[in-house]
Amino acid sequence: MTRDSKKNGIEADFLQLARVALTGRHQDVHLILRRAAKRYHAVVPQLADALTALLHESPSSASPLRKQAEMPLPVDLDSRMHLIRVEAEPMLDHEPVFSAELTASLTQVIEERRNVQALSRAGLDPTRAALFLGPPGVGKTMAARWLARELKRPLLILDLAAVMSSLLGRTGSNLRYVLEYAKKIDCVLLLDELDAIAKRRDDQGEIGELKRLVTVLIQQIDDWPSSGILLAATNHPDLLDPAIWRRFEVHIAFPLPDQHAIERFIQGQLQPHFSATSEWSRLLAVAFAGRSFSDIERELSAARRAAVLGHAPLEERLAGLLTNAAIPKTRRIHLAASIVNQGLVSQRKARELTGISRDAIRTRAAKKKAKPKSRSSKEAT
Repeated sequence: MTRDSKKNGIEADFLQLARVALTGRHQDVHLILRRAAKRYHAVVPQLADALTALLHESPSSASPLRKQAEMPLPVDLDSRMHLIRVEAEPMLDHEPVFSAELTASLTQVIEERRNVQALSRAGLDPTRAALFLGPPGVGKTMAARWLARELKRPLLILDLAAVMSSLLGRTGSNLRYVLEYAKKIDCVLLLDELDAIAKRRDDQGEIGELKRLVTVLIQQIDDWPSSGILLAATNHPDLLDPAIWRRFEVHIAFPLPDQHAIERFIQGQLQPHFSATSEWSRLLAVAFAGRSFSDIERELSAARRAAVLGHAPLEERLAGLLTNAAIPKTRRIHLAASIVNQGLVSQRKARELTGISRDAIRTRAAKKKAKPKSRSSKEAT
């Protein structure tokens, strides 16, 4: 770059910055400054680093809440109801249980935000938009809350199924209101139920107004500033328009929990309430195979409530969960024998709770006890 071309480039960038700043388009000012930091890093590294640091620090961690207080929350023009739910300081009822792969993906998003300057020096931006995929109840919303908490940012949640107005033309306006509001706050924005409005535009069953909503959403995502984090969650990824897929730089899958994850989750749910947590979490993890975290939490909470109101031991209510019709009989026999062998309930109580006969429980329990003895005798010989 020659001296004259460098001068002309700086002048052009400065004029563009001044023009945009005078219009009050805050996110565009950020965009121009980020581009300038990248463009001139090789020529004026001190200036580029200073700009990157300034963009990272402003707004400060406290200013999002001040800005939020100064700006009225967007509302639906029909109902006058707030369109978003704001969690200024996201909190979790319990720590999430993530698989190793999922933890790595979420941690990457956090590390990028904590190392913005290093990315900028390499000509890179942190991830702006991530798509959460998976069935209901597997922790997508909790992951968004966890990310916001770790980054010390407010969490804004927009339920796209709820934002649909009786007048479809208003839905596009509602969507713009929320995203323009969120762009001005250093926040994490979660678009929940994305498939409610981001369906494939080649779907012949959808009317033209819904297809235009997809175009509005694409434009808004393209304009999303890299200073913020845009998350979206869907239970039906197959319904999404391909152009929506491409707008999200990262796709993070949330599978149903495996048996180890279920066991850890149950331990976290039961630990504060009684001592036999380890034994029951192992057994219930088998019974709850193939279920989501939300299903498991609902069942455990119902068992705890029933125990309190019925003045019965919690162990009896937990054993009652083993009678679930979805559990094959052979597995129920195994579980009934296990709770008897571990001394958690009597054979009679196990029969009442699981529907398995005492003879079947006794036979299976005897076999389970005999196995370690045969191994010991074999080792002794």
